[in-house]
Amino acid sequence: MSKRNKIIYWIATIWLALGMVSTAIVQLMKMDAEVNKTSLTLGYPVYFLTIIGVWKLLGVVAILIPKCPILKEWAYAGFFFLMSGAIFSHLAVGDKAIELFGPTLLIVVTFISWFFRYGNRKIYPAK
Repeated sequence: MSKRNKIIYWIATIWLALGMVSTAIVQLMKMDAEVNKTSLTLGYPVYFLTIIGVWKLLGVVAILIPKCPILKEWAYAGFFFLMSGAIFSHLAVGDKAIELFGPTLLIVVTFISWFFRYGNRKIYPAK
């Protein structure tokens, strides 16, 4: 793996981890703004915040620990599903475009981190 690709991987992965951890903390703390957005605007039950917050924290641990390539694939897939679900949820209720920025940014860095991951972090490393 080239030095350039390693730098891209780590920048994207750190952004992804920080984004997921920060939003997970907000969701687990059930801050008023998050509860109102989730319950009132999107129509999800409040306990959904706990589930998503825990999934995000576990996913961050999975992508940062060495080895465990299958677990990493599941974490990346989970991040993709969470963020694409957030995008479609905001679109479905007619939210403003600014509400799409966070999940769209996180889905992009998820893809970049996944694409540039090291060979030992892949299920089938390149030969």
